[in-house]
Amino acid sequence: MHADSCMDPGNPDIVLAAEIFSMLSDVTRVRIVVALVNHDEMSVGELSKLVHKSPAAVSQHLAKLRLARIVVGRQVGTYVHYRLANEHAELLVRAALEQAEHAASDAPAHHLAAARGQDR
Repeated sequence: MHADSCMDPGNPDIVLAAEIFSMLSDVTRVRIVVALVNHDEMSVGELSKLVHKSPAAVSQHLAKLRLARIVVGRQVGTYVHYRLANEHAELLVRAALEQAEHAASDAPAHHLAAARGQDR
């Protein structure tokens, strides 16, 4: 095993990492991240339809995701279009969903797809 300073138990960023996990512990926020993975950039109205929440609720969740630097907004006229700030939120959510597949099945779908040579 190689030394990886990121994976040092004394790394001070562990506290921030736990806060990010806490931010992603909400179902609606995870759905927003997944929607942005699939659609790159979306308005509050578009996101609210996809995640089945009111625009006001989605705005509140996006504000929290912005504070955590998980999403960023871009003003387009009177609307703000949101996108993921970087690829790491997608990787976190994808890993969590794959872990959930392990918890739900002895044959997780992502392993079956890999065995068939398919991408996720």
